[in-house]
Amino acid sequence: MADIKAPAKINLTLEVLGERPDGFHEIRSVIQTIDLYDSLRFRSNRQLSFSCDNPEFIIEESLVSRAAALLQEVGGFSRGATVDIKKRIPLVAGLGGDSSDAAAVLSGLNKLWKLGLSPERLLELAPKLGSDVAFFLYGGTALVKGRGEEVTALPPLPRRWVVLMVPPFSRMAEKTRKLYASLKSSHYTDGQITEKLVKALNERRGFKPSMLFNTFENTAFELFPKLKLYRDHFIKLGAYNVHLAGSGPALFAMPDDKMQAENLYARCQLQGLECYLAETTDSKGGIK
Repeated sequence: MADIKAPAKINLTLEVLGERPDGFHEIRSVIQTIDLYDSLRFRSNRQLSFSCDNPEFIIEESLVSRAAALLQEVGGFSRGATVDIKKRIPLVAGLGGDSSDAAAVLSGLNKLWKLGLSPERLLELAPKLGSDVAFFLYGGTALVKGRGEEVTALPPLPRRWVVLMVPPFSRMAEKTRKLYASLKSSHYTDGQITEKLVKALNERRGFKPSMLFNTFENTAFELFPKLKLYRDHFIKLGAYNVHLAGSGPALFAMPDDKMQAENLYARCQLQGLECYLAETTDSKGGIK
């Protein structure tokens, strides 16, 4: 039996440099894990089966089932396992829950089935599942390039509190693809925003919320018509430097200290908003 925690993430920066010949987009991003986790338990079984405590999480449509099938293919067998998933990361919110769970399945079943796949081999398999899966094999703070599969670990971000607010929107089919498609050439940047943050982290010069950037904010407020209303309300409750988490629609702020974070979180709760209080995490537990 094995237990693995799968963390959520936020994009501290997310730049799109342009379209690639393969149809994807070239990105530069600094991604950061936070201590909002899904929990996965792996047990030996003759058959491969999954269970989840959130009925809205459809196993057959998730990267989780694809990750298990990929390892069966690599191992050349149809060995089974029982995988129990406890979801805490909001679904389809831009926080990477499905990709993180898929990375946990790669690691968990590699151990349970004693495949002996190296960290490097798992990183080779990850892009076959999704662009963010490789990052979650690292965790912590990392620079991501290419279409998301090129990951370089960075010095850990100085510990910060994070308040997440998730607007109550219906799921949008192909949300990320639509966001990419809606970008104009004027929304493309050259990677310097991300490079500035990477340099600050490498030189241990600290981090300021003013360094945050997400190019999807150029179009997301049109794709989600009420998103601006929720952002403005979040700001009225005391949040500042509010940004979209990945492809959204989750929003986040990084208050200066624990007291400010707890107060903002409490005000969001009093308003009946779906909100989460978390901290940034380092790469402990990652494979690299």
